[in-house]
Amino acid sequence: MANLNTDSIKDRTFDAIVIGSGMSGGWAAKELTGKGLKTLMLERGRDVKHIKDYPTTNMYPWEFEHRGEMPMAVQEANPIVNRCYAFHEDAAHFFVKDKEHPYIQDKPFDWIRGYQVGGKSLLWARQTQRWSDFDFEGPARDGFAVDWPIRYQDIAPWYSYVEKFAGISGNKDGLAELPDGEFLPAFPLNSVEQYFSKHVKSKYGRHVISARCAHLSKPNQIHLDQGRAQCQERILCQRGCPFGGYFSANASTIPWALKSGNLTLRPHSVVESIIYDDKKGKATGVRVVDANTKETIEYYAKIIFVNAAAMNTNLVLLNSTSHRFPNGLGNDSGVLGKYVAFHNYSAHISAQYDGMLEWTTDGRNPAGGGYIPRFRNLHKQETDFLRGYASGFSAYRWKQQNWDGVGSDFKDNLAKGELSPWHVGSHMMGETIPKEASYVKLDDKLKDEWGVPLLKISMDYDDNDAKMKKDYIEQLTEMFTSAGFTNIKAESDNRAPGLDIHEMGGARMGNDPKTSVLNKWNQMHAVNNVFVTDGASMTSTSCQNPSLTYMAFTACSADYAVSEMKKGNI
Repeated sequence: MANLNTDSIKDRTFDAIVIGSGMSGGWAAKELTGKGLKTLMLERGRDVKHIKDYPTTNMYPWEFEHRGEMPMAVQEANPIVNRCYAFHEDAAHFFVKDKEHPYIQDKPFDWIRGYQVGGKSLLWARQTQRWSDFDFEGPARDGFAVDWPIRYQDIAPWYSYVEKFAGISGNKDGLAELPDGEFLPAFPLNSVEQYFSKHVKSKYGRHVISARCAHLSKPNQIHLDQGRAQCQERILCQRGCPFGGYFSANASTIPWALKSGNLTLRPHSVVESIIYDDKKGKATGVRVVDANTKETIEYYAKIIFVNAAAMNTNLVLLNSTSHRFPNGLGNDSGVLGKYVAFHNYSAHISAQYDGMLEWTTDGRNPAGGGYIPRFRNLHKQETDFLRGYASGFSAYRWKQQNWDGVGSDFKDNLAKGELSPWHVGSHMMGETIPKEASYVKLDDKLKDEWGVPLLKISMDYDDNDAKMKKDYIEQLTEMFTSAGFTNIKAESDNRAPGLDIHEMGGARMGNDPKTSVLNKWNQMHAVNNVFVTDGASMTSTSCQNPSLTYMAFTACSADYAVSEMKKGNI
């Protein structure tokens, strides 16, 4: 029962509640407060204020006790998060450690989390691509999952809306499979990346473009108004950027919402469940366990946005039971927690190029180089697998050190050095198919220290993924070979699902309430004042990075929710 002595009910009542403060939660707060709603944002982790709470952001390599590496004891104590590319001494404080927040793996799944204000927006790889109708029409074309209730034209204006505010660098490439956006200047490809781009276009009709990323290559006034500055191309993004050069909730949407005077931010707030009133037929609030005191508190609002990140959003909804919804809030269809999916990043290819040795690189590219949009199964089904994959592509050289000699000879040899040949690499980003057998659910016995049931996760690769990976390796190997690259090595790292950090689904959108949880506005079919706009809402996964789509969905849904509230429909 709620502790009614903490504050008066009036003091705990808001127009809107946002659960989660990350990529989509920040956008929900910005949009709702900007429309005049008194909004409470709940974050289960600690507060992280922009600049102030980036302790490593300006440290030199030699200032780290272990030169950036994690001690072996820490690595051994955290076998899951240690597999993440960014879990190093400079950013480990932004990651959830394995033992602090346990979960149950019915099948191996590496759940990478960031429990703090800003969530994983402090840690993301900042790649931002729009989805196209090839993606939104995918389930209708091949019959897997359910039909998306929207198409590209429905969300395109909202892509433009969030891109202008967030700041996305890229080129107008004119590709139907990867629609253009509202771009700042792109970070250019280097000479070998440009060569490969021209080669694959002329020989295969495929494209290698400058990767699109959420970095301020040339800020506009709206970005300066946020207090952000031009990206300095330091490539230290996972530490938190003191310049606000890349988009994060901490640098952008949350400060903007706070500036409105309409946002109350409450960290250390573990959401136990959403409160549903059987008589009123709607959700009335959120039940929270204080992370430090373990005190239970209830907050109330007219509308609730659930943005806890896909897996935790499913957890909260499944744990929100009532007489009306014994199996989880809004779960009339029985699909809540099912049809979850991820991205397949388990293959990569490297090679060497002995041409263009008169060129090298200068500076750093925060976009990471090139991006190869999906080219399989676009206009027709042409392979023995469904959907498709995108790929990264980059080329680089480095100074090879000569360690021979003693004394002055040794120093002279180190100072000289020679540039290596060009090295090129690609990694796969494959779409996986949501299946009923891929699920998350609550353990019926085990709970965490706040009394919330532990989440059980069960998803795996399937035959479609294996065929897609095989095709990626074959196609990229052929493309590398025809471009004159040598020493080509294709590898599969056999990683568990989850390390892509793109888990999606469980509370999917759809036209039919019998087979989906949310409608085209990301609004619950059965509870019209609850909206889910993070990864849990995704009907399918595409192969593009999903964060930009979460932002667009959130802005669109917030606009709709406030409009409906003003009409008295919510």
